[in-house]
Amino acid sequence: MPHRLIRMQRAGKGRRPVMLAIAGDSASGKTTLTQGLVQALGPDRMTAICVDDYHRHNRRERSGQPFTALHPEANYIEIMEQHLQLLAMGQPVLKPVYDHDTGELIRPVLVEPREFVVVEGLLPLHSKLTRASFDIAVYLDPPEEIRRSWKIKRDTTTRGYTREQVEAELGRRESESEAFIRPQRRWADIVVRFAPVTKRHDPPETPLSAELMLRPTIEHPDLSAVVGESDHRAMHLKLLRDTDGRPVDAMHVHGYVSEEESGLVKKAIWDRVAADGPVPPELGTLSDGKRSDPLAITQLLLLFHLLEEARAQH
Repeated sequence: MPHRLIRMQRAGKGRRPVMLAIAGDSASGKTTLTQGLVQALGPDRMTAICVDDYHRHNRRERSGQPFTALHPEANYIEIMEQHLQLLAMGQPVLKPVYDHDTGELIRPVLVEPREFVVVEGLLPLHSKLTRASFDIAVYLDPPEEIRRSWKIKRDTTTRGYTREQVEAELGRRESESEAFIRPQRRWADIVVRFAPVTKRHDPPETPLSAELMLRPTIEHPDLSAVVGESDHRAMHLKLLRDTDGRPVDAMHVHGYVSEEESGLVKKAIWDRVAADGPVPPELGTLSDGKRSDPLAITQLLLLFHLLEEARAQH
């Protein structure tokens, strides 16, 4: 099978880029999560691309199509597969570019993979060939009402839409989101859900909490010494049942976590990475410039996996 051949070729290549996928629906927080990782490692070590650049049509052309940008038929999936395979083998690609502000397809750019490659977008885990290109896969799964509010805010403030247009587009996309975006959740090693804590009434400025489902498809750091199992702690571990009924570890990092408690967890993860210097200060920065410890710890866990995978290649 082609996807198995890709894994075999990558395994025998020796040193190669470490590939991370961050999948999720529109406005689920993929870019915010990605930017913190790039800032922490630096653009000299990490290449970031968005696979939404592989749209077949510009915004005007797409308005006359029977499907939305979420549908595989609206994207050059075969070219995306080829490019991800090349990047995974350390080869450069001439990537198309979709300008989300104007809705136009513009001049392609040469992308050369660095030590780490993070790939975010709507469909990075859609096919066997794309999934075979990644070492680590993440799916962002915020509550739908929160994601919708994020999308309305973003599209009306930066992309020139009216609220009515965004709400109408969300309605058009719902069936395709259910058919093509959400099924990618099952292929993720880590499922991340940013949401308020149920039945708490925290101040409005309190960051959203994070629930991280840590599937046993990759080896996660042992944080039991600093993250207890009590629901009453700001951070705790719990054994849950996944959507398929299988047991899975869930790490909860509540938005009201104290700096002291979050600092202990950050240091524990960073020490496991055995990296020099302090925890990168860029972690946890939101799009509005505010900070979130749940986001920072999520990004730090992903850095752990990236650096561990790079170390394993040696």
